[in-house]
Parts: sequence; C-alpha cells; structure tokens
Amino acid sequence: MAPYFFRNLVPRREARAQNSRPLLEVLRSLTWVQWAQFFSGWLAWTCDAIDFFSVSLSVTRLQKQFDKDKASTITQAITLTLLFRSVGAVVFGVLSDRYGRKWPLVINLLFCAVLELGSGFVNTFKQFLALRSIFGIAMGGVWGLASSTALENLPVEARGLGSGVLQQGYACGYLFAAVMNLRLVPHTSTTWRSLFWAAAGISAFAAFIRAIVPESEVFLRARAEERAKGATTGKKTKVFIHQAGAMLKKHWLLCVYAVLLMTGFNFFSHGSQDLYPTYLQTTKGFDSYHATVATIIGNCGAIAGGAIAGMASQYLGRRLTIVIFVLIAGAFIPLWILPGSFGGLSAGAFWLQFGVQGAWGVIPIQLAEMSPPGFRATFPGVTYQLGNMISSASSQIEATGGDHLKTTIIKDGVRTVVPDYARVQGILIGTVAAYIIFLTVIGPENHGSHFEKHGLAFESDSDASTHDRHTVNDEKQDEKLSDTRSEVITNEKV
Repeated sequence: MAPYFFRNLVPRREARAQNSRPLLEVLRSLTWVQWAQFFSGWLAWTCDAIDFFSVSLSVTRLQKQFDKDKASTITQAITLTLLFRSVGAVVFGVLSDRYGRKWPLVINLLFCAVLELGSGFVNTFKQFLALRSIFGIAMGGVWGLASSTALENLPVEARGLGSGVLQQGYACGYLFAAVMNLRLVPHTSTTWRSLFWAAAGISAFAAFIRAIVPESEVFLRARAEERAKGATTGKKTKVFIHQAGAMLKKHWLLCVYAVLLMTGFNFFSHGSQDLYPTYLQTTKGFDSYHATVATIIGNCGAIAGGAIAGMASQYLGRRLTIVIFVLIAGAFIPLWILPGSFGGLSAGAFWLQFGVQGAWGVIPIQLAEMSPPGFRATFPGVTYQLGNMISSASSQIEATGGDHLKTTIIKDGVRTVVPDYARVQGILIGTVAAYIIFLTVIGPENHGSHFEKHGLAFESDSDASTHDRHTVNDEKQDEKLSDTRSEVITNEKV
C-alpha cells in the first residue's frame, strides 16, 4: 500500500462534497460586489507584474543606457527588488489584517505608481538601483492584499477557479508589459522609459478601482460587531498584537514550511521568466521582436495553465494538482531549451509556463486555506515574499552561470561564443521542480476550508472562539449532509 502522505493527496470525501454545486450555478449567484472585489484584487496583482517585468524586458536597453557590459550587472535591480519585497509584505499585510483590505491596498498601489514613475526619470545606474530597492517594499505588499481581497469574498466552491485566475493576473501583467515593449517602446524617443511610465499609469488606475469598490464583507461584519461592543482602536490593536504572538507561537512550524515552499515556487517562476527574453536574444540569437513574441506565447500558456489547474484543484485537491502540473513543466524543459527554431522554442515556452503557472495557480487558495485564522493577508503575503527574498538571486545565478558556461552560435554568419543560459536554466528549473514535489507531498492541506467564518485578528479571544465554534458546526453539518447524500444515492441504486 502507498505511504499515507501519498494516499492523503486526494481530499477527503466530505471535503469534495462541499463542492457539489455546479460551478456555473455558483458563478451566476455572485453579486456585482463580489465580482468587483475579485477584479480589483486581480488587477492589483496584474499591475505588480507589469511593474516588475518592466526591468526584465528592458535588460539589453538598460545595458546600453547605463553602459554596462554584462546582463548580470543589470539584474542586480531585479535581485534588490525581490529582497525588499518581504518588508512590504509585513507592513501592508499587518495593516490589512488590522484595518481592512481596501485602503491599505489603495495606498500600496499609489506607492507603486509613484516609484514606477520615478524609475523612468533616473539618469544613473546607482539612482536606478536605489529606486528599485525602495520599489520592492511597495511591490511586496500587493500579493497578500490582492489575494485576500479576491478570494475571501467568493463562495468556497469557486475558490479553486478564482485562485487560478487570480494568480495568472501575474502572467497577464507580463503579457501586457511584453505587448507594450513590442508596440510602444520601439516607437517612442524615450524607449524603455515609456514602459515604466505606462506601468505607473496602470497602477494608479488600479488604485482608483479599488477605492470605489466596497470593503470586504468579513471586515464590515467584524467592525460592526466590535463597534457595537464599544471596543476602542487601542484595545483592538492590543488584541491584534496578542493574537499575532499567539499565532507565531502555535504555528511557527507551519510558517517555516510555507516559507520553504514559497522559496521553491519563486525559484520556479523567476528562474523561468526573469532572464527569458535575455536568454532568447543572447543564447539563441533572436532579435528583441521575436524574443518578446515568444514571451507573449509563453504567458498565454501560463494563463491557460493557471485557470485549468485552479479549477482542477477543486476536485483533485490542492497538492495533487500542484504535483501534476510541476511534472508537466519538468517534462517540457528539453523543448524549452534545446530547439534552435523560433517555433520550437515558442512551443516549449507555452508548455513549460503552462506547467509552472498551473502549479502556481493553486498557491493563493492553498496558502489561504492553510493560513492561521485572522491572518489571511499577513501569513500568505509574508511567507510568499520571504520565499521571494530567499530566491531573489535566481536571475543573478542564471546570469552569472551564463558568464561561466559558454556555447557557440552563428550570429550574422559568424561563429560567436555566447553565455549558455539554456543549460543553466534547465538545470535550475529541473532541480527546483523535484524540490517542490517533495515539499508539496509531505505538506498540509485544508481543502474546502470555510476560512471566511473564522474570527479576525483584532477580535477578542472569546469572539474568535465563537466564530470557530460556528465553523466547526458548519463543517459537521457539511459532513452530515454528505453522508445523507451518499445514503440517498445508495438507496436509489438499490
């Protein structure tokens, strides 16, 4: 018989029974407020990607702008951005769990817009590095706030699909940035700067959208209850601090596990994306146009994979779906790095990103369901960005590895020695895929959790306990309902 942790990859029968309503029926039942909250979270995450990949798509132009010979010099900006994102995750995550999803995310997006705008005006490389470092703080807060805004207002049956679509806002952002790099940048005198300015405008628009969309229902309810009890701001802050300390004491091992998992996932995505345009131009000899088109094709695969995997996880379970899609990505690594033709490499990009971002599509709901009650912005956001911080050197590792591993290509009819980014990326992604599968299999899963029924971190212990009792009773009712349905089906067959 297979080991328990393999058999346990498939969710329990009663957990699957919670998802018995047809998906289309669930989607039709959503109100315009729920749709708007989900869209505002998705748009915020999309803006994060546009802002981040503006650098990845501009590496060769930035080399010329700042007179740098090696791509590894420019990718320092990517590394610094990722390093400082954990600071933003802590700051904005705590603000969101304490004061609500709405205004912390609005401020966060405006912060991004201002710094992205400033990035387009720098004149020296030191200024660019300094601004991108500060920018990392702003970017770090977006994911946790966006995911909690989007998912906690959806019915439990729709959260798998919602998770996949939400996460692929990142692929959409990369795609939008690539299209702007293809159609806008070459036709402006400011070249790469115009990409940063356009990204700043989109972030400001996302802040406006979030400002006009109502606050999360979970927070509105909790605030009303606390206001009725006469709780002061100071008292709620003290309760929040106490709850945060108790959470870390009780769930420290879960926090460590989540950071390790997100380290692997961030190596998985950034290792396959950040240096990809540079890899196609340098190692494969394509021009900027074809490198950008291949990037767009890869992101189409990412969007498809994320949506399909998110929906599949509602029935197969979160961890089993992750394992399946990581295996898909691993199977297509050779097609991603070996061909010399544009068609072969584009197909490899599509299917590799289908697997990579398919696995990623399950992560928002997986982290939300395993998150300690009351910390659905702080826990996912901080563990995600700590993983980002640890994996921040992924593009630097690949760029430095390419400086040491060389290959020969025919460029303009001449044999030319170039960095072998293909081999470096293949080794990195293959190793990371094995690491993710191992951690996913041995890790926890709380499939179908009704986490919206738990108390919030600023509520008192007695309030939280009341919510938890309600949640337990609801889960017991779900189990009884599942057993009743099974009996009815059995009787009908007899």
